[in-house]
Order: sequence, then structure tokens, then C-alpha cells
Amino acid sequence: MKKLAMISVATLLASTGAFAQTTVVGTTGAGHNAAVQIEPEYRTRIHSYVTEHKIRPVETREKIVVGSPVPRDVELEAVPADWGPSLTRYRYVYSGERVMLVDPETRTVVQEVD
Repeated sequence: MKKLAMISVATLLASTGAFAQTTVVGTTGAGHNAAVQIEPEYRTRIHSYVTEHKIRPVETREKIVVGSPVPRDVELEAVPADWGPSLTRYRYVYSGERVMLVDPETRTVVQEVD
């Protein structure tokens, strides 16, 4: 599984090389998925989107954190295109005043947008 994840990251890096604003880089820690690096410009757009669209945070028993799966009963939202072309493959959850990017295949949180 780890080998497949690394191959996926390498493929994604090769296909998004032209987009300097948002890049995906692998992490070396055991059990971690790819970390998503988001430029400040896109972080601002994400926060503006959540504020302007009055996105309501989801409530869960456990805190949603990077590296952990999102509970199955939590609906994942599509990432808008203006958040950056490399992020549209992810979904997001707004929880506890934080936007969490989620890998839709594994439902694992890959990045917290602070």
C-alpha cells in the first residue's frame, strides 16, 4: 500500500509540475499520507470561500486531524476549482473552524488549512 501511495504521489507530481502555487510532496513518516503544500494565496481563497458561503462546521465525537480517517457519516464536500488545480482531486470537511483536505479514496485527512 505504501508503494502504491508513493507511485501515486510521483505521478501526481509529474502531472502538476507546471502549477507552482500548489504542490504535493511525500512524507517519510510511517503511516502518513502525502502532505499537501498550499501557497498563502490559495489559503486565503479557501478561508474566504468558507466565510462567504457560510459553510457550517460538521460536529463529530472525535476531533478530525491530519493522518486520521474522517468518519463515514461525515459528508465530504467537493473542492471548488478556484482553490487551485492540484486540490480538486481532494474533498474537504469544515470542522472546528478548520478546513481539512481529505483523500476521497481513503477518507484520510491529508492537510489542515489554517
